[in-house]
Amino acid sequence: MEYSLDKKIISEIVGTFLLVFFGTGSAVGAALMVDKFIPNGGIGALGGFPEWLAVSWGFGITAIAVIYVFGKISGGHINPAVTIGLLITKNISLKDCIGYIIAQFIGAIIASIAVFAIFGDPGVTIGALGANSPAAGISYLQAFVAELIGTFFLVLVVMGVAVDKKADPGVGGLSIGLTIGIVLTFLGPITGGCINPARGFAPILIDFLAGGKDLFGYYSIFFFAPIIGAIIAALLYNFIASPNKEDGFNRQ
Repeated sequence: MEYSLDKKIISEIVGTFLLVFFGTGSAVGAALMVDKFIPNGGIGALGGFPEWLAVSWGFGITAIAVIYVFGKISGGHINPAVTIGLLITKNISLKDCIGYIIAQFIGAIIASIAVFAIFGDPGVTIGALGANSPAAGISYLQAFVAELIGTFFLVLVVMGVAVDKKADPGVGGLSIGLTIGIVLTFLGPITGGCINPARGFAPILIDFLAGGKDLFGYYSIFFFAPIIGAIIAALLYNFIASPNKEDGFNRQ
């Protein structure tokens, strides 16, 4: 069954809203919890792994639910990098791609506004509304490469379990959500874990407008790295999964 673009766009707005709301909300909640014990300590100050695990799986588990809910309507992209990867491999039209990306940014911005409304000023001053930036000691290049590889893995999985028509349709949401969880567990101490240009933009914007730090200088990492990683993954999978053409040789 084919759904109208309007319904797909609404699905992407709501799906991205839920992902960013619960994901960045988990990050802000973790930062506030740490601050009670270690003022200005930040996520990781209580030992690192438990806090980052909570944040990363806030994103991952939400993604599982959202993909199963909206996957049959819009595909459950909830990430501009995923949408661009599918555009490059001709799995979505340019018209739908533009609509999806606009919807994803709208959903993410609404989510960051909601996180600010719930946590208030402490969510800005302590949690930065879950905005991404390279950790202390991490260079721009290191952060860029980490985000690129993380998104590469995500989109490779998306192509294999959700886009490929030979894949089992029942495992898509679970596989993608688990991938997001493990990728963000790794990226958390490095960049805060983004792999999504809409998720990266919204907290930076709303945090800045609410009087927080200006982190726009880092946004190029969280915009270009995921898109490049997604394009490489989509093209690679498309190449690997394409049947060999008849060329006079018997290839098994």
